Amino acid sequence: MTMSKPVFDRLGLGLWIGAFLVVLVLVLLAPDTRSVLSAYRYGSQEFLAGRPLYNLQSEMGYLYAPAFAALYVPLFKLGPSLGGLVWHIIGFAVLTFAAMRQVRKLGGGELPWLLSFGLFLALPMALGAIRNGQATILLTGACWLLTLSALEGRRAETFFWASVAIIAKPTAIIMLLLVGALRLRLIPVLVLAVLFVLALPYAFAPASYLNDQYRVFGQMLTSMAVDNTSHFVPTDFTAPFTKMGLPIPEFGATIVRIVMALFTLSAVIWFDRKLKRGTADLAIFLTATFYMCVFNPRVEPNTYAMIAVPAGLAIALLWREERGGVLASVLAVTLFLTGLTGVERHIQDLTYPWFRPIAVTVIAGSLIWWFWAKAGDKGARDKVTRDKVINERPVANG
Repeated sequence: MTMSKPVFDRLGLGLWIGAFLVVLVLVLLAPDTRSVLSAYRYGSQEFLAGRPLYNLQSEMGYLYAPAFAALYVPLFKLGPSLGGLVWHIIGFAVLTFAAMRQVRKLGGGELPWLLSFGLFLALPMALGAIRNGQATILLTGACWLLTLSALEGRRAETFFWASVAIIAKPTAIIMLLLVGALRLRLIPVLVLAVLFVLALPYAFAPASYLNDQYRVFGQMLTSMAVDNTSHFVPTDFTAPFTKMGLPIPEFGATIVRIVMALFTLSAVIWFDRKLKRGTADLAIFLTATFYMCVFNPRVEPNTYAMIAVPAGLAIALLWREERGGVLASVLAVTLFLTGLTGVERHIQDLTYPWFRPIAVTVIAGSLIWWFWAKAGDKGARDKVTRDKVINERPVANG
């Protein structure tokens, strides 16, 4: 293994934590610079005053569920600096804990190296969303822990992380649907989590006010999915075609999303049945985040932070299993450099918005193909083992 243990056992994790500490200092010094927290504070402020949360004439602003506005109130009360500090710590801690739990489930040797190298590769792509304080970080960690808890059959944990994920962002419903398809017996738990999140704000505000907010919230979600006349520039799979002057019609894009949703469902079911636990969990979550990043109609550059850490860990796992190799090296360099495209203004202008969906499709597609082949090899080995056991059974004569 050329990426030697002494180099990356601690370096990647140290850089991951060190970069976050720098972010905390920047938050304390300038809480509203390169930050989306003003939108979160606005939502809590309007919620407390009983004023409308949403503006259907704007594609930006407060875009989250009423439960988010209600639960962000304590951080709003702490003020921009201290509240922002606590918010950043919560999201970062949940995501880091999810990565550590995933690595423990992978098992095998060199686990500190696996975690450290994976976080090192993910840092450039994830750092922008971490710096901005975007709920995408909390969403990623919560969806990851939801996946791990559900596949282990832990009902209470599944309910908790499903609730946190939905509160963080409504797009978590994609992860809930996949988990429900994999574990049918947990569907009542997932439904209960959705109902809990919907009902939670009623403990803090009048029913008439919230009924009206939910009506507008539903209209906003619908308009995001079908309206292509706004100033918002999506960076999903349609972006490269739009950049070339060949925009995909909304009906055609919807067909592609449906087809890829069916492929995603088929892939995660295959991984769940054929791969060993731990590896299957990572493959399932990587496939889900690939869909949520590339085929979600409401995607921006920092949305790709969702796939950064699972892709980094998957590349590290590929490197460990294959002892390096060309594929692992190329994917590692590609993931790291893709994250760096947002650092320099001229490079960002050149690659926006078409480059990230292409690069992530190459990275995730290669990893999904590797997991798929690995699952096929395991299935073939299991069949050979079963046949050998049958053939070696004692035969009664006479």
